[in-house]
Amino acid sequence: MMLRYALQTVRDRKAGFLGAFLALLCAAALVTACGTLLETGLRGTIATERYEGAPVVVSADQNVHTTTVKVKKKGDKPKVKTKHKAKPVAERAWLPAATADTVRAVPGVERAVPELTFQAVPLIKGGPGGEGAKPSYGHAWSSAPLTPFTLAEGRAPQGGDEVVVDRGLAARAALKPGSALTVQSTGAPKTYTVSGIAAAAGGSLAHQSALFFGDAEAQRLASREGRVSAIGVLPRAGVDAGELAARIRQALRGTTAQVATGDERGPVEFLDAAGARIKLVSMGGAMGGTSLLVAVLVVVGTFSLSIQQRHRELALLRAIAATPRQLRSMIGREALLVGLAAGVAGALAGLPLAAWLHGRFVDAGVVPVTLERTAGIFPMIAAVGASLLGAWAAARITARRVARVRPAEALAEAAVERSRPTWARLVAGVLLLAAGVVLVAVLSTLRTEPASTPVTFLAVVVLAGAVSLLGPLIVKAAAALLAGPLRLAGPGGRLATANLRGNATRMASAVTPLTLLIGMACTVLFVSPTLGDAARAQARAGVRAEWVLQGRGPGVPGAAAERIRRTPGVLAATEIVHTSIRVGLTKYAAQGVTPAGLDRTWNPGVTAGSLAGFGGESVAVSEPAADQLGLKPGSPLSLTLGDGTPVTLTVAAVYARGLGFGDVTLPHGLVAAHVDDPLASSLLVAGPAVREVLASAVREYPGVAVLSAAEADGARAERQAAGSEINLLAMGLVLAFTAIAVANTLAMSTGERLREFAMLRLAGATRRQVRGMLRVEALAVLLMGVVLGSGISLAVLTAFSVGMTGTAAAVVLPLVYGVVVGGAGLVALCSTGFAGRVAMRPRPVDLAAARG
Repeated sequence: MMLRYALQTVRDRKAGFLGAFLALLCAAALVTACGTLLETGLRGTIATERYEGAPVVVSADQNVHTTTVKVKKKGDKPKVKTKHKAKPVAERAWLPAATADTVRAVPGVERAVPELTFQAVPLIKGGPGGEGAKPSYGHAWSSAPLTPFTLAEGRAPQGGDEVVVDRGLAARAALKPGSALTVQSTGAPKTYTVSGIAAAAGGSLAHQSALFFGDAEAQRLASREGRVSAIGVLPRAGVDAGELAARIRQALRGTTAQVATGDERGPVEFLDAAGARIKLVSMGGAMGGTSLLVAVLVVVGTFSLSIQQRHRELALLRAIAATPRQLRSMIGREALLVGLAAGVAGALAGLPLAAWLHGRFVDAGVVPVTLERTAGIFPMIAAVGASLLGAWAAARITARRVARVRPAEALAEAAVERSRPTWARLVAGVLLLAAGVVLVAVLSTLRTEPASTPVTFLAVVVLAGAVSLLGPLIVKAAAALLAGPLRLAGPGGRLATANLRGNATRMASAVTPLTLLIGMACTVLFVSPTLGDAARAQARAGVRAEWVLQGRGPGVPGAAAERIRRTPGVLAATEIVHTSIRVGLTKYAAQGVTPAGLDRTWNPGVTAGSLAGFGGESVAVSEPAADQLGLKPGSPLSLTLGDGTPVTLTVAAVYARGLGFGDVTLPHGLVAAHVDDPLASSLLVAGPAVREVLASAVREYPGVAVLSAAEADGARAERQAAGSEINLLAMGLVLAFTAIAVANTLAMSTGERLREFAMLRLAGATRRQVRGMLRVEALAVLLMGVVLGSGISLAVLTAFSVGMTGTAAAVVLPLVYGVVVGGAGLVALCSTGFAGRVAMRPRPVDLAAARG
């Protein structure tokens, strides 16, 4: 019976359930989109290109591994628990060249082809790589069969001055046999003669350009003597690739070599795509988790408002002998019906949303195009399940009090709000507020971005949840404070004050999403500037050099740095190359610096130890890293370099400006020998030399620009702004969902007041006066949301700043803040105004006579 009544209610009260339906639909779409990103990170396909002709590929292990053993005593027999964990390294790991001999000796191997992969950027019209350039890599011509590549024109490279280019690059740069081509690889640019044009068996390479050099020249450019990046294996006729791979694994047991077949070859070729999987898992999980928390908060508020509008209807059911259990059952089934419809529609809408989001990440360079999006059914199932669970839980939470309505209340003509919230609601609100305060306190102690970022957004949602539960009390307190100013608005202001006091629960349901919108928007928009400004301030304070040379392509070659050092007026020049290292499994941003003249160009704010004599086996670390790892000058530090090479160094100094320069500083030579791009990202130049002289010294090195310290700081700000756009894109959907919830809630809250507006108009109020009352109410609600949301965001940002920078210096951009508040105000006023106009269309006498 209650199921039939639930169906009838949903059918007859479509407008009443529309708000809940929209909230659940948006939530399901968000869950589907985030789940698709998560699934792409876990199962996304990375198709191979270069190794298409090699069924089996042997490569180095791209991970750092740790094993922990815990022994627990249970009775007489100890229980041993072993855990293996692995994290990827930042650069390409290389194999010993002798591994190829071991592979050749395996039965069934026809050929084992060593592969060299290294940076090789053609300097052609349109900038490095040309217009629409793809990543460009150099190889030895002997590895051409791995695709396979064959000569379409010309001949193979002979000697160290010739190169073969793929057909796509030749067409883009108008190259033909005999053309001259300058290539920037791992050293100084060099001009080669194009000896041939190569064509891939399956057509042009879609995601990269290939340049082939003679074997000796390729070995020189790769700068990895006795190492290879991979080994392509061609099986003998009739030998199964899977069986051969198993034999090779057996032969290589005891080494770190990895054997890949099929789709496993893609991650070996495209390391950036393999690394992007981890980013997507992290990003999808963070977005999905935040979306779920926001969805729960919004959906509970929406259902609460929806059920509150049916107070007298539910009381009438109690008056005709419906039991509390029957009411809860009916409301739960209504919620499940709405949740099912919204979940299915939202899951379908989430698929194009996921495609759009993935495309934006690809355009922004966060996700490489080689990582193909996976659109499975699991995110859709999760979205429908989350929608059903959220609707049912929200209905159960909001129906608890309604189910206990006394039958006598059905005789009342108007539903009167309780004078205060229930004790359970107050206790839950206080507990949630306490949890938010604890999160803010914890945030102020976190000193790494990966640890602090999820806590930052969780704190905003938890504090907004506390506002939701304590909202009626907050609204009543605000009404008391605003009573005087609101009276100045005339009759509309006095009516608005009475509504704020008498309908605090309804008003609180509108304040909560506004608080969440403003709090979340301000946090998303200002967390990056807070961190970025602190990092730039440290960098400005630490760079003593008058000039900074930066490469607008691969980087600044070592030969250019040497020429600058010999330039009159230059006192010191420091090459900087960036990477990341791991201590255990923990990742740290690192840089390599040339030690000579370091004190003239760079001041990281040394607080312990000294940089005098830095180099060789020295390392300097930031204060947060030193605290986390328990280091001091003289301590040994075992770490894993970018390509997986383990080293043990001695801490020479601890410095304060870790945000500006990274957590770990190493000698330049050590870092350059273990990164894919050994060219300096920047060159700090100290001395009285003028710009024109420096520019003349590096004129033959394309793409190297001479910047003043102020210009270099501006370029860094632009890079940080580009990075913050990714964060805004990642959280923008959550903000859009919250904005929709604000409009939805305000429209529902206003639309239910049909009879109230009718009675006011019958009592002599004009349409204009009623609309004026609504505008005053909307402005009061907006003011509460702005104050609460801004306060929450400021508290969270301040704690974030204390933890990350050591100072309470949250950065708030006035123009951006004004746009946020103005946008929220526009949403609030438009939603209220539109719903109010619709509500006042019927004749007042008809509504006043109607029974609700």
